[in-house]
Order: sequence, then structure tokens, then C-alpha cells
Amino acid sequence: MIKNSKKPDQVVFNEDHQKYDAGLLPYATNSGAPKITPTDLTGWKNSNVSKVNHQIKTEYEELKSQYEKLMAQFEYNNLIYSAEFSFEPIVGEVYHLYERNNGNIFLSIISPNECNFKFKGSFKLNEDKMWIKLESNIANY
Repeated sequence: MIKNSKKPDQVVFNEDHQKYDAGLLPYATNSGAPKITPTDLTGWKNSNVSKVNHQIKTEYEELKSQYEKLMAQFEYNNLIYSAEFSFEPIVGEVYHLYERNNGNIFLSIISPNECNFKFKGSFKLNEDKMWIKLESNIANY
């Protein structure tokens, strides 16, 4: 009697491992197995893409705002250090920046209500020798 070595179709025999592994496979192995339907992840992806995009946009706006503040600080520090003044500014003191009629910029200790020059802003020198712009109540900038 000749023995048939072929296995029936519904039996899954793994020739490499020499064992039946139908229960371990991630897909159906016979026609009686339940239908495997992939989960629709479109809603989940769209929801999370929206959240991630919002978070990235928020972080970008914060960085952009910080960059703009830093550039403004750079510009007025550059303006003050290139202005005319004949004294050594003291850390912590308030100074005022003005523009003369000829367009020259100068730094002074005289407050805006005591002179007639075009007022550009008030600044304080910090310990790092960086000028900090102070908010002013003067209407004529």
C-alpha cells in the first residue's frame, strides 16, 4: 500500500518547521474561517494628523514670535551702540534715544518731556551690556 504524503488543503502544515501552524497565521487558511476585514483607520489618522499639524503650527508660531522679538532686540541694540553718546552708560540706569533734525541718533539721560528732539525710545542697560527697551507713555514716538 502506497502512503499518500500530500496533506488535505484545509490543513496547514509548515514544511520548514515540520508542524501545523494554521492557528498562528495572521490570515484565514480555509474557506470556513471568519472573514478578516482590515480596520478603517482613516478617521483616526485624519484626527491625529490634524492634532499634530495644530501642535507643530503652534510651536512654529511661538518660534517665529521669539525670532521676531530677538531680531527687534538686535536692531535696537545695534542702533543704540551705533548712536552718539559721550558718556559710559551705567548698568540699570534708564537712557533715552533721540533723533536730531539732521538724522543723527544720540543717547541721552534727558527725559523726553525735557527736550524737543524726536524721541525714539527709552532703554535700560542690563548686566550683560544688552539694552532692554522700556515701554513708554510718551505719545509722540
